[in-house]
Amino acid sequence: MPGARSVNGLIIAAPSSGSGKTVVTLGILAHLKSQGMRVASMKSGPDYIDPAFHARATGLACLNADSWAMRDETLMAAAATAGENADLVVCEGVMGLFDGASATEGSTADIAQTTGWPVVLVVDSRAQGASAAALVKGFDTYRDDVGIAGVIFNRVGSERHQRVIREAMAFAAPHIPVLGMIPMESGLELPSRHLGLIQAAEHHGLDALMAHAGNVIADHVDIDALKALATGWAAVGEVKPLLPLGQKIAVARDEAFAFAYPMVLQGWRNQGAEISLFSPLDDQAPAADADAVFLPGGYPELHAYRLSSAERFLSGLRDAAARGATVYGECGGYMVLGRGMQDADGTTHAMAGLLPLGTSFERRRLHLGYRRLVLIADTPLGAVHGRFRGHEFHYASVTSEGPGAHLFEAHDADGAKLGRMGQANRNVFGSFIHLIDREAKA
Repeated sequence: MPGARSVNGLIIAAPSSGSGKTVVTLGILAHLKSQGMRVASMKSGPDYIDPAFHARATGLACLNADSWAMRDETLMAAAATAGENADLVVCEGVMGLFDGASATEGSTADIAQTTGWPVVLVVDSRAQGASAAALVKGFDTYRDDVGIAGVIFNRVGSERHQRVIREAMAFAAPHIPVLGMIPMESGLELPSRHLGLIQAAEHHGLDALMAHAGNVIADHVDIDALKALATGWAAVGEVKPLLPLGQKIAVARDEAFAFAYPMVLQGWRNQGAEISLFSPLDDQAPAADADAVFLPGGYPELHAYRLSSAERFLSGLRDAAARGATVYGECGGYMVLGRGMQDADGTTHAMAGLLPLGTSFERRRLHLGYRRLVLIADTPLGAVHGRFRGHEFHYASVTSEGPGAHLFEAHDADGAKLGRMGQANRNVFGSFIHLIDREAKA
């Protein structure tokens, strides 16, 4: 393939969420970097939080890899970008290895099949002995096109526990190397909240935790054997998932607005846009010369009073809209564009008032899943009938909406109709959906 770059990579997956793959991945990244290796990372699925942890470990942006929501060329370009300055790309899986948008689409296994990168399975071995080997054998044989290249047993107990697992692996799957046995260790827990782990910026002991995890990996995992498993994928292209909102895009960035995909921002840069950052929590207004403003998702509900009191931010947002700049919000950013946000205690905080929307966290209701989207309003992201794929994950309820035009006609990953979503008011628009990529043309 002309211009293709061979990107050396491997995938850290698990049978299920909660197996410890994030901490194991962070430990591997931290240890490899401490040894002077140029290591980068990717994250399977639509996650925002794990990539921020990866970036702290490597010093490089972590790009997502999503076999359901991304076009093939976007996935390939993301891998090429990740591998530009790296000797090895470590891709962390999502949920269980074979879990995705449906029983047959969007899993980490699909990333492995597409890239050819080997899968290293992290197995939580608490409360099981020989059964852990049976589990590995089952995962190795579940799909003909995806096998297990190596296994790391996590949260192992006594020496006898280790011996039982090794003997069972020698019987059940002798061709799969046991790369490590990680014992039960204190100080390796990552705290969480309703949307998953707390953000990297909020974890004040993160660097110490990653250093500890790196030491544990060095002591209990055969890192040379792990690196030797990596294989190359001939990836090519520049990431360009979404059309830029403008030529000078002001992007909100702080603990309330942290959920912007690095791939989307890099894609805008790749198409000639300039990006400036500002902090609404510090009462900063978007750049006065910006012709577009992007409010990503995050946790604005945790900072609702502070945001409602941020006069320079809110005034700057309204001024941008008044002078004709594009103003776009996703999820939490969308809620801030509305009239008011009710926090978990039932107190309503005034927001920007640029869209006819009221939201509440007093009675939480989970909205979760991949989304197929068709534009029903003209925007800089595309014209009417433009198609996208994205993801929705929030607990907010809509208390008031409209009157006004909607932004999308939405379906879930299985094709079920979800109705109309989002709002569009001339140059101001948004929705609860985190857009990932344009949809490939039929």
